[in-house]
Amino acid sequence: MRTTLAATVVVASLLAPTAASAEPAAGADAAAGAEAAARAETGGDAIPALTDSRGRVLTLRGWNLADKSHSGDAALSGITERHFRDMRAKGYNTARLLVFWDDLEPRPGQYSQSYLRKIERVLDWAAKYDVKVVLDAHQDVFGPAFGSRGVPAWATRTDGLPFTPHPDDWFSEYFEPAVQRAFTHLYEDEDLQRAQARMWRVLADRFGDHPAVLGYDPINEPMGELREGEDLATAARRIERDQITPMYNRIADAIRSVDKRGWLFVEPTPIVGEGVPTGLGRIDDPKVVYAPHFYNGAMEAGGDYDPSAGWIENYEAAVTQYPKEYKVPVVVGEWGPLNNSLPNMNRFYREAMASLGRYSSGWMGWEWCYGGGYCAVDATGAFRANKELTAEPYAEAVAGTVRSASYDPEAGAYRLSYDSAGRRGSRVTELSLPPGDWRVTAHGGALVLRKDRGRAWILASPNTRVTITATRG
Repeated sequence: MRTTLAATVVVASLLAPTAASAEPAAGADAAAGAEAAARAETGGDAIPALTDSRGRVLTLRGWNLADKSHSGDAALSGITERHFRDMRAKGYNTARLLVFWDDLEPRPGQYSQSYLRKIERVLDWAAKYDVKVVLDAHQDVFGPAFGSRGVPAWATRTDGLPFTPHPDDWFSEYFEPAVQRAFTHLYEDEDLQRAQARMWRVLADRFGDHPAVLGYDPINEPMGELREGEDLATAARRIERDQITPMYNRIADAIRSVDKRGWLFVEPTPIVGEGVPTGLGRIDDPKVVYAPHFYNGAMEAGGDYDPSAGWIENYEAAVTQYPKEYKVPVVVGEWGPLNNSLPNMNRFYREAMASLGRYSSGWMGWEWCYGGGYCAVDATGAFRANKELTAEPYAEAVAGTVRSASYDPEAGAYRLSYDSAGRRGSRVTELSLPPGDWRVTAHGGALVLRKDRGRAWILASPNTRVTITATRG
């Protein structure tokens, strides 16, 4: 969600009647050593970790790849092999790739083979650089019927309700009557339900076996229609419970008919960014990931981070309720402010990284592009202001049960402790290291097999307590 100031005011006013402030979480740095252990355990109140096919605990860190400007024959032309090469070179292992239903199915039942080939070319680049990909069926303000991208015009039904464009405040267009009604029809019309499920079956059938594909994000930032007298927080929880949850279950069934392997990344409405817990219900699928977005309205409007507002703490308290209840991992699908060079942004990135490490299995920032605004890097490929703080050492895959993981950016020191798997489990743990000279050591029946191009592989004896350290310089 990229909002403007006016939209921020709209959201804040609609939330005001019911949104309650959560108690701030414990200090960001104090819990740094325990976050991975909490994710590795599934009992009690803990959030489970994301795992791979070998049972290793995964951490995803990467960026969104978006080409909203090109469609048709030029679709995805803004994404190149360089994107994957540069991301991996700086230590990132994951990309959330935006794909558009309006490009895939320009006419009902007619799927573009050209577009599928373009997606496959991008996935081949990802595989070349060992970058995992989440395919995201993206929409902004529903789709091209409202001057955006996403749901095809032929699948857009408004009942003749009005739509007024807001070119300087695009997020407020979600509250236009025609857009809200279009979401209602998408959720409730049986022919549109079938069309959306078929679209996902086509994607999963084509790419489910691709080595780069980790999973699927059924719809970006779903919204819906407010009822008369309903504030936004109440509406969001109702829409998530009664319309979005059934949609995810339909799409999960469609995907599982052709792909049993990929993870399903389910999003709440973007209202979660205001510290409102989701109303999503259970998704009846064994491989669900909760994938909220992490945006603050004032910062989206170009403002600075306000450490005293408690936003990160309130967000963390709200966003962890669903994965604790339903025992699913968390991966934040989008985050990152518009203006990264303001005085408090250095503190924001440090506190945000600590918070994300406490409860999530990873994140994808918005966005990997070469320029200004939200771009992670400039035209030369160098990090823009404070974005370098997202490049930390981390364990991409841990062959065992994580006990603790922490990184001290001032000292340039990363430490991982884990109990290695038994004799039948995977024994190789993989570390990702950002650019620079890093010394990696392993203790407790483990040895560093290889260190090359920003990565290290550690082999451990079965059933031992292993400690790995990576020290800069």
